[in-house]
Amino acid sequence: MSANPSQLFSFDLRADSVPEPRHALQLADLAVDVLWAEALLTPKPALVDARGSGAHRDMDLPTMLKSARSLHGTFLSMAKAAGGREPDQALREQLARIGRSGERCMFAATGGSNAHRGAIWVLGLLVAARAIQGEASPRGESPPRGESRPRCEAGPRETAALAARIAAFPDRYAPAQDSHGARACRRYGVRGARGEAVAGFPHVVEVGLPAMWAARAKGADETCARLDALVAIMATLDDTCLLHRGGKPALEAAQRGARETLMAGGSSSPAGRRALLRLDAELVKRNASPGGCADLLAACIFLDSGGRKSPATALRA
Repeated sequence: MSANPSQLFSFDLRADSVPEPRHALQLADLAVDVLWAEALLTPKPALVDARGSGAHRDMDLPTMLKSARSLHGTFLSMAKAAGGREPDQALREQLARIGRSGERCMFAATGGSNAHRGAIWVLGLLVAARAIQGEASPRGESPPRGESRPRCEAGPRETAALAARIAAFPDRYAPAQDSHGARACRRYGVRGARGEAVAGFPHVVEVGLPAMWAARAKGADETCARLDALVAIMATLDDTCLLHRGGKPALEAAQRGARETLMAGGSSSPAGRRALLRLDAELVKRNASPGGCADLLAACIFLDSGGRKSPATALRA
């Protein structure tokens, strides 16, 4: 690919002529930027990245970036819906309706490829939780007129716990569908994306984020810190994407290869990078992609990115 991936599309996410609530717009911008950052991160095992399509036949990097951009309005609507509210069933069902509309936008942008259905669920919950928490105002200033008042500057664990409270409510209006993830949950007895959310995203707050922070503390650059977070999640998550595409053998291969990468020093070490590339080759051979792990990596980047430079820009710094 000759063009810089970040320059494939103009990325103007300004509000329309009617001003949007500032915090809601910031959250939508951040969510889309996080999806760009996750897509651009390279090399990811068997996932779409700057090298190619990984184990996917219907997606490439331009598709992923177009899909991410198409979801800005979805995340904006979710943030606006949640601002100033408390978790309840009505909010859960409103977010679900917005999410289903976002899926249609995604499919229109990608020509039918499911690039980000899982990310709509994961980031949608976190966007809503951050919107409920409100925008932290500098030096104790009051928020702008019409904005929700901040309760405190919440950390990742608090935001994830609030998202879990939203996810715990059932969606009475969800259309009957037998998704790949649902079938994998039934067949293999794993909790899947909803179970991870209801539990407070433990693979984000207890696994991925600590791995990211530990890598930075050792001097790793942002690319390696995020790759280590992804690999740490892969080492323990029962990823329904892997189970659907390759069964237990694919999941076990992914977890084993991820552990070997970490034990070899992580992606910033020569031995760890070789182990990571072996894992990539193994999963591509199995036609199995850790899409659930990628969604949780996006959650890590989202929760880690408060108040700093944009997640996609940080990769190029």
